[in-house]
Amino acid sequence: MLILHVLFSSRIAGSERYCIDLANRQATAGHEVHVAGTPSSPLIGALSSRIRYHRIGWLLRPLQVRRLVDRLAPDISHGHLSAACKALGRLARHHQTVATLHVGYKAHQHSRLSGLICVNRAQANRLDGYRGMARTIPNWLPQAPAEATGPGLREELGLADNVFLVGAVGRLHASKGMDVLISAFRAFAPERAALVIVGEGPQRAELDRLRAGDPRIHLLGYRANVQECLPDLDLFVSPSREESFGLAIIEAMSTGVPIIATAAEGPGEILRDQPVALVPVGAIEPLVAELHAVHRKYLAGDLARIGYDLSLFDPESRVVNIGEFYNQVFEAGRWTPARPDMPRMAVAT
Repeated sequence: MLILHVLFSSRIAGSERYCIDLANRQATAGHEVHVAGTPSSPLIGALSSRIRYHRIGWLLRPLQVRRLVDRLAPDISHGHLSAACKALGRLARHHQTVATLHVGYKAHQHSRLSGLICVNRAQANRLDGYRGMARTIPNWLPQAPAEATGPGLREELGLADNVFLVGAVGRLHASKGMDVLISAFRAFAPERAALVIVGEGPQRAELDRLRAGDPRIHLLGYRANVQECLPDLDLFVSPSREESFGLAIIEAMSTGVPIIATAAEGPGEILRDQPVALVPVGAIEPLVAELHAVHRKYLAGDLARIGYDLSLFDPESRVVNIGEFYNQVFEAGRWTPARPDMPRMAVAT
């Protein structure tokens, strides 16, 4: 197939890693893959040399996307995040367009697209009024980055091996719940403990005030290669109030680190049968209790790495599922001159 991915982003986070890994794997499989995004996008350096990148400026962006699609005539155009989905939604009806719901369904962004990929079952049940095709396909564990050559977190921060190191990864936004984590950590943490939060966002100043100069709490800012930060952790925490999937969680699972997560929509589904402690969304006291429980195991020498079941997050299977969905959307569009009430595909894989 000729596939066009569209993603306008200035940094590489979970949605961007998904797009990069999917595009690279599709190109390796022999598809002709193109990616369109901002002129100085960090995606450029992460994409395979087999992929052609198209720079789209801010001015008249939907028009530029339409002209690119008209020129390339892709079999499928795949949008990621709001700006791309809005632009693809303005295309003529004979173009086949899909989007991955990295956040959630919003009619003004997604209703005009031919197909939607839901990353959890709850999303698939909330597509009220949507007339296209939909399929539930969970995210997967991206291709591992090159082995780290720089210092680990402990060395970087000057932390001794006997410091209980708790970590979290995510955008500094209220939806990610980092304020809850900082409050819980300050209520729990003994002297020989540290908290590292990897990410940047609009809540940075608020979180800095909340940590109140506590030298045990480190706001590390944006890191391009999140997986390099995980091996040194004794505990990974996902405190999100809202989370469709949680790519950082399965990256943490791949290292075997013990995990505490809130029972937000995505984590509550994908972690249900995993040896992970789930706590209520936004609740400080249950999180404090779980932090104490894990720390007691740490002090007793009983905190071991965990062998998680990662079979659900197999990349080859998930990319095949997406290819199958592309074909279904493409074939439906071939025989329909205008967008129909396409059948909803409630299959979860």
